[in-house]
Amino acid sequence: MARSTETAKKRELRGAPADVAAKLLDEDRKTEVLALVAELAARNSDLEKMIASMRAAKNRGEHISVDQLEIFLAKVREEQHADLATANAALEDIADEHGGRPEDFKPPKQPAVRKPPPAGLRRIDNPIAVPAAERACPVCGAERRCVLHETTEVIELIPAEVVVRRDCREILACDKCDGEMVRAPMGDKVVDGGAYGSHLVADLLVNKYANGLPLYRIGEMLERLGLSMPSSSMADQITWATELLRPLWRALIAKTLGAAVMHVDGTSLPVRDKETGQQVVLGSLWGYVGDRAYALYIYTSTAKKAGQRPGEIGPEDLLRHRRGYVVADAAQIFDKSFKRADLIEIACNMHARRYFVKALDAGDARAAVPIKAFQALYDVEAVVAEAEDAARLAARTARSRPIYEELVRWCETHRPLEPPSSLLGAAIRYLMNHRVALMRFLDDGVVPIDNGIVERLHRRPAVGRRNFLFAGSHAGGERAAIAYSILGTCQLNDVNALEYLAEVLPRLARDGVTLAEVDELLPDAWKRSREAAVRAPVP
Repeated sequence: MARSTETAKKRELRGAPADVAAKLLDEDRKTEVLALVAELAARNSDLEKMIASMRAAKNRGEHISVDQLEIFLAKVREEQHADLATANAALEDIADEHGGRPEDFKPPKQPAVRKPPPAGLRRIDNPIAVPAAERACPVCGAERRCVLHETTEVIELIPAEVVVRRDCREILACDKCDGEMVRAPMGDKVVDGGAYGSHLVADLLVNKYANGLPLYRIGEMLERLGLSMPSSSMADQITWATELLRPLWRALIAKTLGAAVMHVDGTSLPVRDKETGQQVVLGSLWGYVGDRAYALYIYTSTAKKAGQRPGEIGPEDLLRHRRGYVVADAAQIFDKSFKRADLIEIACNMHARRYFVKALDAGDARAAVPIKAFQALYDVEAVVAEAEDAARLAARTARSRPIYEELVRWCETHRPLEPPSSLLGAAIRYLMNHRVALMRFLDDGVVPIDNGIVERLHRRPAVGRRNFLFAGSHAGGERAAIAYSILGTCQLNDVNALEYLAEVLPRLARDGVTLAEVDELLPDAWKRSREAAVRAPVP
């Protein structure tokens, strides 16, 4: 033991790598020099990987920078196994051939110029007079007159203001007889006899569900504006407002079920269950999107596929009334529904890619090759995002299909050699098990490549879940579903939710709506109506 320790100390050399290499060469120890060089090369590769990761750190989510990808691909190219090397090269080549996006034209850089204020903002004149001491002429002493104004535009903010709107309703009477008097209608409010106007109630809904603010924070904001509004009053206004919006929510169910393509995905919503002694249980908000224009949320008290409480609609219950394309994650909860021949499953390629990203994040460089293929697929989608369905299908047939078919062959080559328990093995297994549903976007231009549209809508409930932690009851979960449905549909149609709610809520409260009128009040139709009114010639 003492001799081996002495030998190890004798062979161990310390110092700068160049000095150590020189000493080893002097002693004719070439094998150890090569080992040292290999160690330095590996260390350099790790450092390059770390630098690329730091450069990409500002990009959240699953984004992988080009620098990172190239480092991993370079490592993969050192693969010695002939079959795997051939599969890697083939997939890389076809991704290079069909991927890529046309670069936007960038005009030559100009010196920084301050942008003018937006043209749509209201202009308010702010007269600034010359001080009295400077108004007299320094030569003759006479009062100088104004000959011109120099105007400078400054962007300013007028703070929000809580006002008391005094509805002065006109009353008419006949002077010639004792006929019946007539009185002007009530001003816009969400609740008859209520003390709060529609703009205030609309702001409560937007702040709570779009901005994710708990009621006590909204109360603090109002307090700073001079209004002390109890949380109970705010909760009552939100309750009444969401009940008024319920007919529109029901219309969104019909619109979503009748869409050419329907998306579905769930997210959690903790709820205080008063029936079980105030215990917080984990409910679900099932999000649906129809034809990229209608957002629908349905609350259930559990994450099960069928509703557990009276009146609850689980995903299986809703899909029972659906025909055609449905984009969903490959979860067992949908298996029974997709056994029907008239319900066509579209799987999410974003999820398939995510498995390979997990493998790459764990240090498996081989996952870089399929990730490059997915990058090429999304390059095609970016190019045809605004194209007609026929043009989108043509581009996918010419560019995306060869990439995906080569990606499947790559998985077939690697699958027999990869342990199923590894992260790369799990990624390959997921893609191969669901490849038919994953590749359906290649057969029809109307079919999307992934389920991202509904997952992006989940950001709003996620912010609320983090801020106010849980809904106060199952009824509160249902109200949240109605609010998220309306606000999500506004988002999909680029509609100002505050303006929309302030106009629609009073109409629902004042007149009620017939079934024929409901569709006209949905955000997409409301937006078209406003745009048509703006374009209409003034008589």
